[in-house]
Amino acid sequence: MPSHYLDFAATSAVRPQVVADAVHRFLTECGATPGKGGHAPAVEAGRVALRCRRSVQEILGVQGDPGRVAFMQNATQAINTALWGLLRPGDAVCVTVFDHNAVLRPADYLARTRGVEVRMIPGSPDGELDLDAAEQLIPGCRVVVVNSASNVLGTRLPLRTLSALAHEAGAVVLLDAAQGAGHFPMHAAEDGADVVAFTGHKGMLGPQGVGGLWVRVGLDIEPLLRGGTGGDSKRREMPADLPDRLEAGTVNAPGLAGLEAGIRWVLDRGVDQLGAHESRLKTMLWDGLDAMSGVSVLSPRAPDGVGLVTIAVDGVLPSAVAETLDRGFGVHVRPGLHCAPEAHRVLGTLDYGATRISVGWSSTEQDVQQALVAVEAARSS
Repeated sequence: MPSHYLDFAATSAVRPQVVADAVHRFLTECGATPGKGGHAPAVEAGRVALRCRRSVQEILGVQGDPGRVAFMQNATQAINTALWGLLRPGDAVCVTVFDHNAVLRPADYLARTRGVEVRMIPGSPDGELDLDAAEQLIPGCRVVVVNSASNVLGTRLPLRTLSALAHEAGAVVLLDAAQGAGHFPMHAAEDGADVVAFTGHKGMLGPQGVGGLWVRVGLDIEPLLRGGTGGDSKRREMPADLPDRLEAGTVNAPGLAGLEAGIRWVLDRGVDQLGAHESRLKTMLWDGLDAMSGVSVLSPRAPDGVGLVTIAVDGVLPSAVAETLDRGFGVHVRPGLHCAPEAHRVLGTLDYGATRISVGWSSTEQDVQQALVAVEAARSS
């Protein structure tokens, strides 16, 4: 049975061949660790890391010193690093109902262990935030978290507007770029982000296990982890300068090689062009699903959003819908709460979640048509 991978919002499991080639080439021709030695392989590994930092800057829309990009395992570690490193006992943080558990869980833990106040901006089922409430909640906050796009609804959040409110209140803006980077052109710094958390395995088309944090000049973040950096080894304290301050231990150098190749592939083809391709397929998918009786399309049509459509099928659990699509039709999607419980609370789907179908760079009209056939079968079962 042919495979129709439509779970790109979780992971770009289908990648350009250049990504695998870059990882293989690094492992067979270099294999060393950046910053851990002055010999030729270590120097070459350092060049790989530097090229990757610069590519990350380009796809996120941030400029300046590439050393302001610190590599970590994923966006979750990056978000934890930012929240733990910025929030002090008694501070307040503002989040939204569309945030991922990568934000909600560390914020909750900081509330219980450091007395951090968590304020949540409400939103509506069409993906809109209550900006009047945001104006009331943001003043007095140390950090305002904004995700680039909802991983449940596919809608983009108003980063520029929220950043203006945050900066007027003296708050730091942390952008969760996991769902946005690589799917639409980003201008994170221009739009007001002070810190950007990213992951490599979604729109950047890199392997799992690589992500990180960009931090603007003048902003200091306390390290989450402490350990070896390859420099300043006599000191017990972590170095003051980035990226070493936030990069304790051995980075995933093969992953960086793959991530750099993935980003270059995306940038060479054009983020806007890839986004237009995904938007066209998303519209086709949305229209087909909306025409089915017994299927509730939860995501707004939103052509400017990212390429995902979340649905509920009357009388059929999301897990059963996904199983029918997978086993009967080779269509791979994601059921459940998508690690974003507050978004599902807004939608009224908190008990069982919903089924998310998400397109990507390699998706085709045939994939969409197969998904529509499969959902029709799940609806009729």
